[in-house]
Amino acid sequence: MNNTPIANRKTIVLAGKRNSGKSSLFNLILGQDMSIVSDYAGTTTDPVGRNMELIGYGPVRIIDTAGLDDLGDLGQMRVKKTQLEIGEADLIVHVFNAGYEGRQDLLDARDRYKELNKRAIYIFNKCDSLEDIGDYKRSIGQASDCLFTSIGQDNQALKDRLSRFIADNIGRLEEDRSLLDGLAKPGDTVVLVVPIDSEAPKGRLILPQVQMVRACLDEAIISIVVKDTELEAALDKIQSIDLVVTDSKVFDKVAQILDESGRNIDLTSFSIVFARQKGDIGVFLEGAAYLDSLKDGDRVLIAESCTHTTSHEDIGTVLIPNLIRKKTGKDLDFEFSQGKLDETDLSRFALMIQCGGCMMTRNNMMNRIGLAGQSGIPITNYGVVLAYLKGVFDRAIY
Repeated sequence: MNNTPIANRKTIVLAGKRNSGKSSLFNLILGQDMSIVSDYAGTTTDPVGRNMELIGYGPVRIIDTAGLDDLGDLGQMRVKKTQLEIGEADLIVHVFNAGYEGRQDLLDARDRYKELNKRAIYIFNKCDSLEDIGDYKRSIGQASDCLFTSIGQDNQALKDRLSRFIADNIGRLEEDRSLLDGLAKPGDTVVLVVPIDSEAPKGRLILPQVQMVRACLDEAIISIVVKDTELEAALDKIQSIDLVVTDSKVFDKVAQILDESGRNIDLTSFSIVFARQKGDIGVFLEGAAYLDSLKDGDRVLIAESCTHTTSHEDIGTVLIPNLIRKKTGKDLDFEFSQGKLDETDLSRFALMIQCGGCMMTRNNMMNRIGLAGQSGIPITNYGVVLAYLKGVFDRAIY
C-alpha cells in the first residue's frame, strides 16, 4: 500500500498547541518513533508526514505539526506551516492537553474549523494528569467527535481506539468520483494520446496517464495508448472510438487529426479530466475567460501541485506563459509555485492557473479554489487554458 499515490490518500493532520502530545500520538499511530518527543514545548518544528495503512480504512497520509501557539518570529513561521497543512487536510485531529485546556478551547476550535469548512475530531490527551477524569469529561460534554486518552496506559489498546476513531471519521468524507464519470462507460473504447518528448520520463508514463489507464481497467473500458505521431494510423485501424484523451500540449494537433478523419469523436485532455474529478470545472471555465481581460503589468500565478525539474518544453513555466503572451499581446509578470502554496493571500495576482492536480486530493484542489475566491481572483486550470489558447475550447469542454 506504500505505492498508493499521495493523490489517492486522504490526509490526516495532527494539530494543537505545544506540548499537547501530538507527536506521541503520531508515533503511537504509526507504530514507530518518527517525531521527537520531549516535555519541552515546541519540539516539533517542520511538519513530519508519513504514509501508512490505517486499519479499518486503507491508505492515508498522516502529518504531525508544530504547535499553533508557538512564539517568536521563528515560531510564527512554524505556525504558518501548520496552518498550510490544516488548509490541505482532509481530516484534522486536534489534540488538547487535558491538564490545561477545556470546553471553551473545544468550542473555539470547532468554530475555527467550521469557518475553514474542515472536518475535525478532537482528542483530549494526558488525561492521567487529571485528579477527576469523570468531572472533566462532564465539563467537556459527551460528543461523538471527542476522545479521551492517556499515553502509557495499555498503549496497544489506545492505538486500536485511535485507529478506529480516525477511520470511522475519515470514512465519512466525500469520496472522489471516478476519473471517467460522465465521459465513458463500460464497454466504450478510449484512446489515450501520449506524446513522447524531452519531458517524458524514460521507461515509464507520468502519473495522470497511469491513473487514466487504471481507471479504464477498473471500469471495464477498453483503453488504447498511442503517441500523437501514431494517432492517424490508430484511427484507420480502430473502427469504434468513443473518446480521445490527449496531453494538453498537443491539443490542437490532435483536434486537427480528428477533424480531418471525418469522424465525430469526443475529445478532452488529461488535465481537464482531472479538473472535472478534483476541482470545479465551472469555476475553471469562468477563470479562463479572464485571459482576455489581462493588462500590462498584471501578475499571473502558475501553481504546480508537485515539485519537478523543468525543461525548454515545460508546460507550466514555458508553454503556457508563451502562449498567453502571444494571445494577449500583454507584458505580463508570471510567478511560479511548486508543491504547497506558501501564501494564503493571493490578491496581488490577476489570475491563478493551477496544474491538473494529479498529485492532489479533491480536498487540496478545492482548498486552492477557495483561497483564490477569498482573495478575489479568478482561477483556472492547465487543460482549460490550453484548450482556450489553442482554439479548441468548445470542442474539448463538455
